[in-house]
Amino acid sequence: MHYDYLIVGAGLFGAVFAQEMTKRGKKCLVIDKRPHIAGNIYCEQTEGINVHKYGAHIFHTSNKKVWDYMNQFAEFNQYINSPVAVYKDELYNLPFNMNTFSKMWGIKTPQEAKDIIAKQIEQLHIEEPENLEEQALSLVGKDVYEKLVKGYTEKQWGRDCKELPAFIIKRLPLRFTYDNNYFNDRYQGIPMGGYTQIVEKLLEGSDVLLETDYFEFRKDHQDIADKTVYTGMLDQYFDYQYGVLEYRSVRFEEETLDTDNFQGNAVVNYTEREVPYTRIIEHKHFEFGTQPKTVISKEYPSEWKQGDEPYYPVNDAKNEALVEKYRQLAQKEKNVIFGGRLGEYRYYDMDKVVEAALEAVNREIV
Repeated sequence: MHYDYLIVGAGLFGAVFAQEMTKRGKKCLVIDKRPHIAGNIYCEQTEGINVHKYGAHIFHTSNKKVWDYMNQFAEFNQYINSPVAVYKDELYNLPFNMNTFSKMWGIKTPQEAKDIIAKQIEQLHIEEPENLEEQALSLVGKDVYEKLVKGYTEKQWGRDCKELPAFIIKRLPLRFTYDNNYFNDRYQGIPMGGYTQIVEKLLEGSDVLLETDYFEFRKDHQDIADKTVYTGMLDQYFDYQYGVLEYRSVRFEEETLDTDNFQGNAVVNYTEREVPYTRIIEHKHFEFGTQPKTVISKEYPSEWKQGDEPYYPVNDAKNEALVEKYRQLAQKEKNVIFGGRLGEYRYYDMDKVVEAALEAVNREIV
């Protein structure tokens, strides 16, 4: 059988592209090396709870077109992301807001908080930040940095903050209101019933092959489609000819517990360097669950090596220079569309993935 598009990857980018092209009468074959669809937004039921198998995914956007698009495929609840942070025996609200500052310094007014932060920054005498530590200190001062930024960041990157480049942190938002809503976006929520159902609907009308490696598949099926949509690793597509792009990876440790409520919140960050995981997710709270048991996932950031699941691109100067070479090669591939976080080597929020996939469709149908 011949197809208009071979889509490599059954995640959000590939599934949106497949949906839109199928609606326009095109034939799509979607392949994925994993045994399931939906990529990193895949959810699986345990004890009646939709478990986010590859980490917490909270849909948020200010783009009404994208919000309306996603709501065609599932009903979203009114979940508001309001994480808390644990530092030793202290507990703080995130993002950094008046609840955080009030707990930290025993104050009440925005002006008191601004004065304390400004005084701490002034005492540091940092003119030009030379590393991530100095950059963060110059943005939020000593107390917020040491309790809520330093340890968490070092765990995420596996390096001391003094060894990380300053540009990794462009800003650390300080809010001088008593508002624990992590995102500023107009629309936010979790699909009731999880994300997998959305991708199932997006892929209706397409042929799907799972546990299928693209690089093996194309050896025997070179002419199976007019065009390829590739959402795998950009450097792998070009056989790593300029070298390997780096990522950070994450290991998830999942437990089912015989209690109806383990931590009282969906997301709890652990900001001490000495605690090996960065956060604990309690999945039932994403959908306000009342099940008698609960499922938690501990997240352990890890060094990435080839063969591991890549999560976060390491956007330092070395990798940016390398990816630019690969992007120039990608532009020369006339019948291949590169998309998604791996295909573009970018950290993408879900709404931006949907937006990018819809834009790729529009470029195709012009």
